[in-house]
Amino acid sequence: MDYKKYVTVVPNWPKEGIQFKDITTLMDNGDAYKSATDEIVKFAKEQDIDLVVGPEARGFIIGCPVAYALGVGFAPVRKEGKLPREVIKVQYGLEYGSDVLTMHKDAIKPGQRVLITDDLLATGGTIEATIDLVEQLGGVVAGIAFLIELSYLDGRKKLDGYNVLTLMTY
Repeated sequence: MDYKKYVTVVPNWPKEGIQFKDITTLMDNGDAYKSATDEIVKFAKEQDIDLVVGPEARGFIIGCPVAYALGVGFAPVRKEGKLPREVIKVQYGLEYGSDVLTMHKDAIKPGQRVLITDDLLATGGTIEATIDLVEQLGGVVAGIAFLIELSYLDGRKKLDGYNVLTLMTY
């Protein structure tokens, strides 16, 4: 399926010069959303996944239906202060400053094979931080799946050595 037909490009949002890729128009089309989910599920089955992990919030939108289809759990990665129990955390760089991502300390059992999901691979900072959290807990990042990759931002460089699936590239 040509998923780009279902993504709306919004010019100059959130600021001048940005061509925002809006996946809500893919998600509100049942056939396209199901097809994209099914492709990621197929990829995950090939990686023998035990658990799906996704950073908030769009990683939840991609990862939860995949986890459901696989019959495995989903573990959220959230910004600092959003998870109620003991967490591990990692600080990562943003374009202007830094942020912190957290994960429950007991979310992953050592040796579990993890699929990380998110909507978009841009610079790779969020996914790099998510990988760090998974590996701190002893998880094995068996695959990483995105709907969209912005290849001109070179985020894939941070994912060398990992098995990566993207359904669309801009």
